[in-house]
Amino acid sequence: MSIALDVALTHLTSRKRQTFVSLTGVVLGVAFFLAVSSLMRGSEKDFIKRLVDNSPHITVSDEYRTAAVQPAELRWPDGAVAIAHVKPQNETRGIRGYRDKLAYIETLPGVRVAPFLVGSALLTFAGRLQAVTLTGVVPAQMKGVTTIEEKMVEGSLDALAANPNGVIVGRALADRFGLRLGSTLSVVAPSGGNRQMKVVGIFRTGNANYDLEQTYALLKRAQSLLDRPNRANRFIIQLDDPYGARDLALALEARLGYKAVSWVEASEDVLSVLLIRNIIMYSVVSAILVVASFGIYNTISTIVMEKTRDIAILKSMGFHARDVRNIFLIEGLIVGLLGSLLGLGLGVGLMRALAAVTVKPPGVTEIVHLPIWWGPEQYAMAAAFALGSCLAAAYLPARKAGRVHPVDILRGAT
Repeated sequence: MSIALDVALTHLTSRKRQTFVSLTGVVLGVAFFLAVSSLMRGSEKDFIKRLVDNSPHITVSDEYRTAAVQPAELRWPDGAVAIAHVKPQNETRGIRGYRDKLAYIETLPGVRVAPFLVGSALLTFAGRLQAVTLTGVVPAQMKGVTTIEEKMVEGSLDALAANPNGVIVGRALADRFGLRLGSTLSVVAPSGGNRQMKVVGIFRTGNANYDLEQTYALLKRAQSLLDRPNRANRFIIQLDDPYGARDLALALEARLGYKAVSWVEASEDVLSVLLIRNIIMYSVVSAILVVASFGIYNTISTIVMEKTRDIAILKSMGFHARDVRNIFLIEGLIVGLLGSLLGLGLGVGLMRALAAVTVKPPGVTEIVHLPIWWGPEQYAMAAAFALGSCLAAAYLPARKAGRVHPVDILRGAT
């Protein structure tokens, strides 16, 4: 092996310019592989983090995934008579026995849960009307499952807990109505409930529609206004491990009977787009290394052509075909290893440069840094693909060198 290594190094150093060009191609390929993949994966991780942090990991609602089978169909499954135009009985919508179900979810490890009652209402203030979504909450539990406390620009959730007739509104609604802390407005529910409520908090999420149409009140007050006593129609659940949401949602739906949707299920289309984007990204950056490998192929092929007589002499001295192949495979391995090491260093430098770039999108007040992912997998992937490309490029000329017949070459040389 030491003789093969010496021969390989001699071949590479004898053609410095071609070796340098091949090495440069591998270095740039690895560096750009790292820079592009870290930027794309960083943006994916940042997007998923925002998606996971700003939306419930699991939402349990007062709906069923499939409609319940009617008693007549159960009694006569093959009956020839169908009953139509039968109006179902009116019932108070909501999760039945929600307190018992809530207590069960609270016993699960790594889980935070809060009950919500979501309904429609009409706000009136100084002759102005605005249809809104009125959400009844328990402030202490809401803090553990939403980031609304961080979005408060005036007031707090604690102020809502202290005022039974308090309401929290968005900045867009406050600006439209000219509201401020302490303002009193009228809240009218579709059931006919009407109550004067006091603004105890104003939030701003950056989503114009949400800030205009979303309001929060105490759960008991919302139950009274919406005429749904002792009812909640949502459980918002956050997990310590967001990626366990799908399995837990299935278990909760089987246990509670109500529809439980994880953030993975709710965002399947977005996650599919991210997967396709990653496939395209890795295809493009891998193509760079494939192109770089052609330089290695060209260099080693040239060496094989020029060193045919030397190869014949080595084989006549007792070198086997695999020994000759190993010499040229070692050449590809040397270029791949050295190119990977230098490329990783250059790639880290490019990643640091990209991380320092700041962007200010139009209409946004905050400065945004490019998201860079520093995961170790991409370093291993870049190096492994570079080595694989180099060895693959070296294999064909190495195979050709191993098939050289020394008798024919030496006879022709004489």
